[in-house]
Amino acid sequence: MLSRSISLPMALAMLLAVSPAIHAQTFSSLPPIPFENSGPVIRARAELLKPFTVAGERAVVLGQQDGTFEAWALPVKLLSHMAITAQVEGYNVPIDVNQQAASIEVRPDRTIITYSHIAFTVRQIMFASNDAAEGEGPVVLYEFDCLHPTDFLFRFTPELRWMWPERNEGVPNAEWVRVPGAKDGFYVLHADYPNLAAGITMPGAEPGILAPYQERPQVHAVELKQHIDPARDHGRLFPLLMAVGTTQAAANTAALGASLARMNQNIPLDYHAHAEAYKANLANYLSISTPNKALNEAFQWAVVSIEQLKTHVPLAKPPARDAGPEETALVAGYYASADSARPGFGWFFGRDALYTLYAVNSYGDFALARNELDFLTHRQRGDGKIMHEYSQTAADMDWQAFPYMYAAADSTALYLLAMADYVKTTGDIAFLQAHREALEKAWAFEIDPAHDTDHDGIFDNSQGTGWVESWPDHMPHQEIYLALLDQQASAAMAILEKLLGDSGKADAAAQRAGNIAKTIETEYYDPAKGCYAFSRNGDGSLDRASTVYPALAWWDPTDPSAKSVLAHPDGCLQQFAAHTLATDWGLRDVSTEEMLYDGMSYHQGSVWPLFTGWAALAEYRANQPLAGYQMLMENANLTWAQDLGADTELLSGDFYVPMGRSTSHQLWSSAMVITPALRGLFGISVDAQSGTITVDPHLPADWDHAEVKNLHVGKETLNLSFVQSSGDVRVSVQGASASAMKLRSTAPGAKTLSASKVSIPRNPVEVVAAITTPEPGHRTQLARVLSEESGDRKLTLTVEGRAGTSAEYEVLVLSSKVSLHAQGAELSEPAKHDARSASAEPEKLTIHFQEGDGWKTSTVTLIW
Repeated sequence: MLSRSISLPMALAMLLAVSPAIHAQTFSSLPPIPFENSGPVIRARAELLKPFTVAGERAVVLGQQDGTFEAWALPVKLLSHMAITAQVEGYNVPIDVNQQAASIEVRPDRTIITYSHIAFTVRQIMFASNDAAEGEGPVVLYEFDCLHPTDFLFRFTPELRWMWPERNEGVPNAEWVRVPGAKDGFYVLHADYPNLAAGITMPGAEPGILAPYQERPQVHAVELKQHIDPARDHGRLFPLLMAVGTTQAAANTAALGASLARMNQNIPLDYHAHAEAYKANLANYLSISTPNKALNEAFQWAVVSIEQLKTHVPLAKPPARDAGPEETALVAGYYASADSARPGFGWFFGRDALYTLYAVNSYGDFALARNELDFLTHRQRGDGKIMHEYSQTAADMDWQAFPYMYAAADSTALYLLAMADYVKTTGDIAFLQAHREALEKAWAFEIDPAHDTDHDGIFDNSQGTGWVESWPDHMPHQEIYLALLDQQASAAMAILEKLLGDSGKADAAAQRAGNIAKTIETEYYDPAKGCYAFSRNGDGSLDRASTVYPALAWWDPTDPSAKSVLAHPDGCLQQFAAHTLATDWGLRDVSTEEMLYDGMSYHQGSVWPLFTGWAALAEYRANQPLAGYQMLMENANLTWAQDLGADTELLSGDFYVPMGRSTSHQLWSSAMVITPALRGLFGISVDAQSGTITVDPHLPADWDHAEVKNLHVGKETLNLSFVQSSGDVRVSVQGASASAMKLRSTAPGAKTLSASKVSIPRNPVEVVAAITTPEPGHRTQLARVLSEESGDRKLTLTVEGRAGTSAEYEVLVLSSKVSLHAQGAELSEPAKHDARSASAEPEKLTIHFQEGDGWKTSTVTLIW
């Protein structure tokens, strides 16, 4: 049946013109592929409504763990609602295969969903190769293990839709094209014009319902019917082949058939190259080895999650096809688009990527960092502003006529910060010099007096949103969030100008950073709350809402030993750790004590792993490791919570459950496992220019060792070894280039043992963090350490818990000379200390919280 969405004579001419080419196309199932089985893996029972993501640079599969999915050959949505039913010979009941989804296996290179029924097992194996040709979709392989001959029906909705906001051309018409002289055929999805079409098939499959033109208008799902003979087909792989043509030459029937045949033939080689690329990445990028297996795995998955969001930047359609270079950049995340044409946050986001570059620089993908900074530089506005959002179809329209590209006010400051972090990590002065003009334009935008409408010397929200995109009553005039970024961006610019050899501009930028820090103290500090206000109004009054945003003060201090720019940090740090902001799965942005709090909202109370990462880093850098470790592990535990291997975008502020619209594979959420782990828990900062590695670690008290492998400092790759004994933590640099590096620590009492080894003293008494993973749907219940303060022969903890409950902590006594006592809590009988071991048998510290309602605070002092 010929498509009626184009004229009958045109369709006949197209088919006649390409019939020799079509005749050459054949499709076949594949023998078993030797899949890569090394590297990280997550295996779990399938939870039918939970999402999964299989993402590559040119294609993605987005679905649920029941195996239903949508497929994209970016930036075109090919199909959706893919579902399977089965009819077993001699078993006269139709079987909904998706309801039989039993398990899911996630690896860096592929995801497998296994369906299990008494009559068959089916494995759905999915990957998206970065080396796929333009227009090729993701690869979905089916392996059938059947007891009896079985007919499988694959039913899907044809989409053929450009990613929003590119205009689309109505519902596509599906036409089955039979290969002359062969059993093979494929669907062509036609649009209303000849420059957009897709081909879809499965080797050996037959088409489903094809209504005759004479039949009244009606809608039928598109179907592929696959007959499986166990004797013939056992062990073979049947690929679902998908390709799109977005030019008239690529969208004709012959070209689509050729694309499908080429995909079919190249699958084994494409998979091998794809798997080897991930294997090489995991071997070369930074990893951690600690006694906490969950943290090690979460860290590795966070690296994989970020790498999976590298996306080819589509070029404009002809005649502007050759405008601009080939580019790769980071999209903000993926989630199924359902009935829309935007897959989650599958656009290129400026600030999302810029926060993530701190993690990327840390684990060593310097090429990705350069690509992202180049991508943003190419789209810098004439006045120097850095973009925020860019659709994958933006090249084909007047994107600046839409309100998204420059809607955020923070991307410009973050561009300056990320550039400084890249240069410090890599020592790449040539890259800095090549981007000097863009940097100085961004700096001119940052300091433009017109962007400081109240003339207090700080960039304000007049140039776009700071953080919040909605706020009760009115939008903020100037947020503490933007003020802190402005201060740190000024300090970063001072570093960059110094490296560029302009001492005058460097001094001016440093002076601006100092002035902003002083102004923040006078304008934002709220003595009544012991922290800093959310924002200032145009009349100079404050919005005193308690929020997570002051945590940005610790994000990127110029001198890591300075910790933050705030003169009154203690109240903020306790506020971040307290139950009013903290949950057992991360931090809310707004305190539950505020009238505007709503745990179901986007900006007034939901939990974001991003916020948790900010606060974890703040706690670590302020020497509050018990709170920092709890927050770090809250993010790490999200690796297994929803989209396996990736952290979600946001969760409820009241119950442990992701929000329905949460982008499940989210870029900066995964990054917030890496950055607080490396720069907080391990306390690592590097200066490639001087060949210096600074380590101020905060290892959990019960760890005896840890290792950071493949730390990239400029062109050198090294390992850091941490050995924690009863007296100190010894950190050493190892590797062929170790002699070229200088190791130092700013921790109190630290000693340099050699150019490659330092010793950092431990307290004689240390408390072990108590970490558990919440159950789905639970409210916050865990006790929390709000602060810890070491004094002369004592350690004081401020701890918070639910009224009438008790909390237990382990206490390590690291010296046989210590006789320990506790005030405000019960301590178990003193343990026997073995001077030969790294630590003694832990003692138990039990804290009883007062009876009553809500949460109670208790102060505990350990004295020796």
